[in-house]
Amino acid sequence: MPPIERHPWQPFIPEGTRIIFLGSFPPARHRWSMDFFYPNYINDFWRVMGLCFYGDKDHFVDIEHKTFRRQLIEQELKNRGIGLYDTAYEIRRTKNTASDKDLEVVTVTDFDHLFNLAPQCHTVVTTGQKATETLASHSKLPLPKVGQSVDFSFHGRPMRLFRMPSTSRAYPMALEKKAEIYSKLLKIED
Repeated sequence: MPPIERHPWQPFIPEGTRIIFLGSFPPARHRWSMDFFYPNYINDFWRVMGLCFYGDKDHFVDIEHKTFRRQLIEQELKNRGIGLYDTAYEIRRTKNTASDKDLEVVTVTDFDHLFNLAPQCHTVVTTGQKATETLASHSKLPLPKVGQSVDFSFHGRPMRLFRMPSTSRAYPMALEKKAEIYSKLLKIED
């Protein structure tokens, strides 16, 4: 049986966080290009964010070193009130891939704790099917379609869950189309 992996990072929840993006779980360490969320250089999350915020897919990319500009990313997230974490705290990898379909969630993230860290948060964004299914199943929410949302309440606080397309290159959608969907969400929630 594959070993249990525990999440390597604490939630990134800057003061004033209004939006929390939730992925499923970081890839295996050998796939990291930086020690921060969405670290896989071939994952397009930071390219999508570059297109959304600056119209430049390489804004957060350090092409020469095949990594991302972590300091620039963190400052951008703080300025925009965006937090990051994942829906699984502990997992097993059923195969040696970075694919969400090969993740077995052992322990779901403590969403009560996470949302309490961000008292101004009103929007949760899942970045792919596994993350959406994990949160929806745990919180007994209906699954929104890609690019759509459902409203829910967290201890009386009105919130909204948006389901976004995966930023994995394995997800069959062009980078520009993904950025267009993410941009609509960010304009609504800005």
